[in-house]
Amino acid sequence: MEYIQYLRQYVGHAPILMVGAAALIVDGRGRLLLLKRSDSGCWGPPGGAVEPGEVVETAARREVREETGLELGLLTLFGVFSGPELFYRYPNGDEVYNVTIMYLAREFTGEVTLNGEHTEWRWFARADIPENISPPIIPVIEEFKAGA
Repeated sequence: MEYIQYLRQYVGHAPILMVGAAALIVDGRGRLLLLKRSDSGCWGPPGGAVEPGEVVETAARREVREETGLELGLLTLFGVFSGPELFYRYPNGDEVYNVTIMYLAREFTGEVTLNGEHTEWRWFARADIPENISPPIIPVIEEFKAGA
């Protein structure tokens, strides 16, 4: 996130391209781990910005560790998501066009512990995923719910 903060010094709230890495973490019962954001109150998987020079898979693992305390095993590429539907305006006014590289993780160790970016965590069956999903994650969740 340091890189994004650095850019914001120069561009203010203007739209920027943000590359993110995240993971759909699925437990042995097929439930999806979602976190409730502290800034918007919306749900989404753990993930965040890729730093310059960082390997995307490493970024996904780092973000999951920072946000949940979990260590991921094998990661499978779930998809790359981009386009106008991934535009997002943060509550502070910052605007981004997201390019999200999403992984699927069925292997993990540890216990979920939140770091302050989120207020709550929960495992959701596909049929019970809440409606208030963070807007740039909606296309990812729709694909996941469809059975991918």
